[in-house]
Amino acid sequence: MNDLKKKSSKKAIVVYMIIVALLGLAMGLSDNIYSNYFKDAFNVNAFERGLIELPREMPGVIAVFVLSGLSFLGNIRLGILSQILTIVGLLAMSIMNPSFEVMLLFLFVNSLGMHMFIPLYDAIGMSLASKNEAGKMLGKFNSVRVGFSMVAGLIVFFGFQAGVFSFVTTIITPFIIAIILLIIITFLLLYLLKLTNETKPEKTKLIFRRKYWKFYLMAFLFGGRKQIMFVFGPWVLIELLDFGADYMALLMVAGAIIGIFLLPYIGKLIDKFGTGKILMAEAIGFLVIYLGYGVVSFGVVHNLFSGIIVILVAILVNIIDRGVANMGMVRSVYVRQIAVVDSDVTPTLAVGMSLDHIVGISSALVGGLIWHNLGPWYVFIFSSFLAVGNLVLSYQISKDQ
Repeated sequence: MNDLKKKSSKKAIVVYMIIVALLGLAMGLSDNIYSNYFKDAFNVNAFERGLIELPREMPGVIAVFVLSGLSFLGNIRLGILSQILTIVGLLAMSIMNPSFEVMLLFLFVNSLGMHMFIPLYDAIGMSLASKNEAGKMLGKFNSVRVGFSMVAGLIVFFGFQAGVFSFVTTIITPFIIAIILLIIITFLLLYLLKLTNETKPEKTKLIFRRKYWKFYLMAFLFGGRKQIMFVFGPWVLIELLDFGADYMALLMVAGAIIGIFLLPYIGKLIDKFGTGKILMAEAIGFLVIYLGYGVVSFGVVHNLFSGIIVILVAILVNIIDRGVANMGMVRSVYVRQIAVVDSDVTPTLAVGMSLDHIVGISSALVGGLIWHNLGPWYVFIFSSFLAVGNLVLSYQISKDQ
């Protein structure tokens, strides 16, 4: 019986590894190129780009209530539902050639599905690992996901270079490919449900425990700095340096190559040194990135550097940004370590995501106003204060471990 259980467990890990790989491909062909889609299809400016984050990130706040209300379904069934929502929203953007207002509506649906799956992604992955190897397991999963996002980046680059892909056509081909991959993921999740025989848990309420206050504060601070990097980091290259989707895809490939080798190593370091020290390293990494983007944007606007130097610095900062951005698993492992009971993990991650997105939405809107009225470099100065706060909190967590 134990041998059968081990075989079933190994098969479940392989199936989830395939799901993760296809997810990397699908996101690389959709979510990762949305900034260029907004620019090419709707010609948005920096302020409008910040406003788009309201319907795009509000689902991150709402998702916690959806996950809580439907928690009786279990993580995998919720994962299936999240994929269906993601597909529906993306399908409308792919084939309807929608107006800007209609696009925002379906972007909201697509984003709700994606945000529902964010806490489920790590929760399902950790459920397949032994208690003391959660970091190692998530490191492997994330390495695979990033590796396949690199493949997606190459597909995007050659697709746009060859004129096969475009954001101004009636049918947006990369989005269609992503939809096909998401449909396959949905069926694989159904198979994973059968393999794991996941039982439906009792419905859980939203969990707010005093013991988790450091995680809540960390999620709040992280939301602001992450959103600035997600929205305005790429915008430095797209708006100020006129990078198209093809060259942004090449940067995604370069960042993915780093992630493939870095993430499994980070997973091992988490298990060895604890989450606090790794969180400190992440916060320092973000400070370096903010400094880099601030210098680049200031230099471009004031013509302080020659073209090739500023482009090389911007490329280097963006690659480091993409490498650091893949370290979100550290917070997931931290929650599992401090969880009172295992059933706290998913709802606590969901609450953290909600807090993350509350500050993320406001940061995007404020960032857009700062960029438009004061200058892009002030956006990154603002973000550095959030990173310092995260560094101080990470230090406190490391002292507790």
